[in-house]
Amino acid sequence: MSDLHDTGTGYYRKPTGHNPRLTEVGRGTPMGELLRRYWHPVGLIGDACASPRAIRVLGEDLVLFRDGSGKAGLVHANCAHRGTSLYYGKVEERGIRCCYHGWLFDTQGQCVEQPCEPGAGRARHTVRQPWYPVRERYGLLWTYMGPAEKKPALPRYEALENLDDGEFIEADDNSIGGGGPKIIPCNWLQHYDNLVDPFHVVVLHGSFSGTQFVEQMGLMPQVSWKYSPHGVQVLSLRTLPDGRLFRRISEAVLPTLRVIPNPRVAQYSRVESLGWVLPIDDAHFRIYTAGRVRAAGELFRQRSKLNGKLWEELTPEEHQLFPGDFEAQVSQGAIADHAAENLALSDQGIAMLRRMLDQQVSLVEEGGDPVGVAFDDNAPPVRFDAGNFIEDAVA
Repeated sequence: MSDLHDTGTGYYRKPTGHNPRLTEVGRGTPMGELLRRYWHPVGLIGDACASPRAIRVLGEDLVLFRDGSGKAGLVHANCAHRGTSLYYGKVEERGIRCCYHGWLFDTQGQCVEQPCEPGAGRARHTVRQPWYPVRERYGLLWTYMGPAEKKPALPRYEALENLDDGEFIEADDNSIGGGGPKIIPCNWLQHYDNLVDPFHVVVLHGSFSGTQFVEQMGLMPQVSWKYSPHGVQVLSLRTLPDGRLFRRISEAVLPTLRVIPNPRVAQYSRVESLGWVLPIDDAHFRIYTAGRVRAAGELFRQRSKLNGKLWEELTPEEHQLFPGDFEAQVSQGAIADHAAENLALSDQGIAMLRRMLDQQVSLVEEGGDPVGVAFDDNAPPVRFDAGNFIEDAVA
């Protein structure tokens, strides 16, 4: 006999599925083409050296190196000759040489030598190894993987250009803000959504797992969201026990930029560091960070701690008892099941961010230039409102 109380069991759950338009990042996908219209950090400056380094970016396997003249190069992993990985190649003065038959490619993919061919390869100029341009800024290596005719200027940022006394720029590749290891095994959007979700700070970071940041971040804020020229801005207002107003502004900047003030509130001021979410492929991402610091290693020391320990120091039992962003986001699955979500009023920022991403995808599909790209190398640095600010109590 059927029981009416059995209706609504898991058998009746909605069909599952993610939103491929916003999550999939490979060549030819809607989001992949949007992402390829921007510069992305792919390593620290020191990562390009005389030893080839295998990296994966937007679903493409690449090899990073620095030739003998000091130029950084980024080429597709498989040699244009017979497909052997250039990861096993040898870096020389003029480029990288394949271990299989010795073909030599420069940092722009030009084949400059074919030692097994007559005349060192009389037709070598007809072969080109797929490559991407590389620039160096803020301690990071940047690449542009989109159409050459649409290549924008590499942006500068006021937060990293105007230094206060005693400050210098430090770069970090430890996925600061990701709450876990350098490479995080889930889709990039699961983290990017998190940037405009200030309420999880109160629950996850402020009470559920103990005070992971500072006490004032555990106070329930009054939150409002608005579109900015760059993305979605979040204003969180907290009244402190002494009556002062703690005003916190953060922003998700398209396509992958984290403009998040220090949650440990070391000082009340403009945002100290910027982070870039790099989609490795559809199911992995990492975060590169550059910031103003006064001591070496300061960025690394900002990594989240759970129960007083770094993520990798926790036991499996502690990961369950003291979850952080890594556990909350990775446990959604390799790609979150968007069809099963039930967004609420507190998710307004997430809905706005996804809507803006979708609009920019459509703009690129229609042949336009997405938000935030500029083609003038002399354009002024991009400025953000983000920061932690304190205001005196109203008399």
